[in-house]
Amino acid sequence: MTWSRLQLLGYEPPPGPGRPRKAGPGGARDDQQGSMTMRYRVLGGTGIEVSVHCLGTMMFGAVGNPDHDECARIIHAALDQGINFVDTADMYSAGESEQIVGKALQGRRDDVVLATKVHFPMGEGPNRGGNSRRWIVKEVEESLRRLRTDWIDLYQVHRPDHTTDIEETLSALGDLTRQGKIRAFGCSTFPAEEIAESHHVAERRGLPRFRTEQPPYSLLARGVESSVLPVCRRYGMGVLTWSPLASGFLTGKYRKGRPVDLSTGRAALTPARFDPSIPRNAAKLEVVERLVEVAEGIGRSLPELAVAFAAAHPAVTSVIVGPRTMEQLEDLLKGASLTLDDATLDLIDEIVPPGTDVYNPDGAWRPPALTDPAQRRRPVPERAAG
Repeated sequence: MTWSRLQLLGYEPPPGPGRPRKAGPGGARDDQQGSMTMRYRVLGGTGIEVSVHCLGTMMFGAVGNPDHDECARIIHAALDQGINFVDTADMYSAGESEQIVGKALQGRRDDVVLATKVHFPMGEGPNRGGNSRRWIVKEVEESLRRLRTDWIDLYQVHRPDHTTDIEETLSALGDLTRQGKIRAFGCSTFPAEEIAESHHVAERRGLPRFRTEQPPYSLLARGVESSVLPVCRRYGMGVLTWSPLASGFLTGKYRKGRPVDLSTGRAALTPARFDPSIPRNAAKLEVVERLVEVAEGIGRSLPELAVAFAAAHPAVTSVIVGPRTMEQLEDLLKGASLTLDDATLDLIDEIVPPGTDVYNPDGAWRPPALTDPAQRRRPVPERAAG
């Protein structure tokens, strides 16, 4: 059948990489155009197209929203508005998040690019966490069961594991790919040097390589711009970023001069990160005030500015947004059409210089060389020069 004949029959070609696609039924409104289109980008050379917004589900379950039905409605609303990328992890609410996602995706699984993760302990005792072949091969089966699916589109190693040779991890993940249990695999919150080492090992040993990285990235946490994001671009990796709202500091909830309730939410879990009487937290709030001015200057909210900022980096494929409620999802989607011009990005660079962190993101991995004093201190008798 000729192309002209197909057009007469009403056929429209699917959008190519980076091209916009209209949202499905019930699509979100665009503040400027009256209807929203969701853009899609290719994920790390895999040929898989994913929405620029990825629905994160860390807040689904006991840790965040325990109402399974409401969480399912949030997932369905995100899909209806053009999001086709859902990210979860085995450890989110001890597997409950995966269960919620699996139930919600029944009947819609083929339309969704589903990502989950492995690494953190999932029970007491040894060998129930980490990046060993033993644990990965066992835990992927548990994730498949909880997610009610036969395959995982993107299986991610949640953090580095200095006790496991990276060759062991890549070999296990390659076997799962050949078995059809996963389609692609990546890493999360890996430092640049470990990403580069993993590619070197993969090439040397003839193993499949990490196709994606999931780093923390926000207006307040730009450290990954110095090496992680450039390394990902060099190796053609897809990047899906987490915590664009900087643990809530970019929601507008925490402002200079306003009291902070340290008894609820994230503040209750880690009060030292939110207590405004601590100088480093006061410094964060000072920066937030300047960013609020930037957002107001372009007629947008601070969360809209934050999510649009992360999506604007050329290394970033998709930005994970992790709502706990339907209202939060709707507020985050309002900024999907926002394009930041160079003047706005220049203002942001003046407030938070590229490659700098105003704070250390929650859950960011720190190497044993920094966390283990024994790796930084010789035995006492050997410390003196003479």
